[in-house]
Amino acid sequence: MNYIWASGTDTGLVRDGNEDMVFPPTAGASRGPVLVGVADGMGGHVAGEVASRVAMEAAVAAPPEADETPVSRVRKANEAVLAAGEERPELRGMGTTMTLGRFGHDGVLDIGHVGDSRAYLLRDGDLELLTTDHTVVEELVGLGHLSRDAAFSHPKRHLLTRSLGLGPVEVDAVNLEVAPGDRVMMCSDGLTDMVEEMTIRRILAESPDPEAAVWGLIEAANAAGGVDNVSVVVVDVAP
Repeated sequence: MNYIWASGTDTGLVRDGNEDMVFPPTAGASRGPVLVGVADGMGGHVAGEVASRVAMEAAVAAPPEADETPVSRVRKANEAVLAAGEERPELRGMGTTMTLGRFGHDGVLDIGHVGDSRAYLLRDGDLELLTTDHTVVEELVGLGHLSRDAAFSHPKRHLLTRSLGLGPVEVDAVNLEVAPGDRVMMCSDGLTDMVEEMTIRRILAESPDPEAAVWGLIEAANAAGGVDNVSVVVVDVAP
């Protein structure tokens, strides 16, 4: 299996700094295995930036070929953020989301996920959300107390129920087989808070390559107000 990817991150139009971290930081292509991911830091500008950077560095420290699952990598990221907070008391309480995927040479995609960054699959024109947001609002949707449309603009949609850096954490695992023609996208909530899924689907479906898709999505988030940092990774699956 061949994978072609691109990534991008932007501060947006309102924030002074960028607390997101994206991996890989540059475009590329490989037969796999390939690691890709997004982390969205929190805890104030400096602390959030540190949390996402420390987490991503720990998660991708071992090469993609190493016998480590995305779930175990995300757990290591959590330990690294906790350790950084212990070393620097002014950073205690910082945290980050993380959605990390490993594309295998055999066409298997494994994902480790904590928080409200997301992973999507575009297949045959249909967009499928692969991850579940760890937020209070998502729990309300799951219980039937809140509609999906209402959740999109709910004032408390940013309240996380899980994140890295605050203690032991449960990491969601997602596993699926990808096929030639599939397009996978991972993003921070700076995209999904600003752009509705039908617009995300359209941009992903109409963009000729991952680079165009990444920057088309980032531009859409900024055109909608750009109130948060936005980070996107897009991976195309080829024979």
